[in-house]
Amino acid sequence: MKQQETLILGIGNTLLSDEGAGIHALNQLQSEYQNIPNLTFVDGGTLSFTLAVWIEDCSNLIVFDAAELNQPAGTVSTFVGTAMDDFLGTSKRSAHEVGLLDLMDIARITDHLPENRALIGIQPEYMGWGMKPTAAVQSALDTAVSEAAALIKQWQEVNTDQETSTAKHPASNTNVELSDWGA
Repeated sequence: MKQQETLILGIGNTLLSDEGAGIHALNQLQSEYQNIPNLTFVDGGTLSFTLAVWIEDCSNLIVFDAAELNQPAGTVSTFVGTAMDDFLGTSKRSAHEVGLLDLMDIARITDHLPENRALIGIQPEYMGWGMKPTAAVQSALDTAVSEAAALIKQWQEVNTDQETSTAKHPASNTNVELSDWGA
């Protein structure tokens, strides 16, 4: 992965209804925003240490996951930067957070923690057998995807502004409107 790329990591198990919220959000973002430049989409499943290489290789990281937010089902919360670190480091709030926390610690220890990072958590309603999310989580996917797209746009604008200010390169064409990406 090239530097300044954004890794979109979906976490979950799509065989367990709302537990697969992260994968469903990943797939929806990939489908709706096909024209966003410099994105890499990875289905992280239920996590593995092999994902550390992907995380260490990116500048920007967005993780979609079902998370215990202590809110009504379908609530979406976005944790950016140190807020993500704090959320992962507090109590058990995600079925995968021990693995995600471990992956983030590996990146931190090796001095490869993504400069820009966010966790977009969706409060599950039901985490039993089922191939589709509940109605509450299904309707929350639009919000989760919109929040991810807004973060990507913000981070790409910052990168474009930094490139312009160094006068080494002309501004790239990554400074585009969300509508230019196909949403």
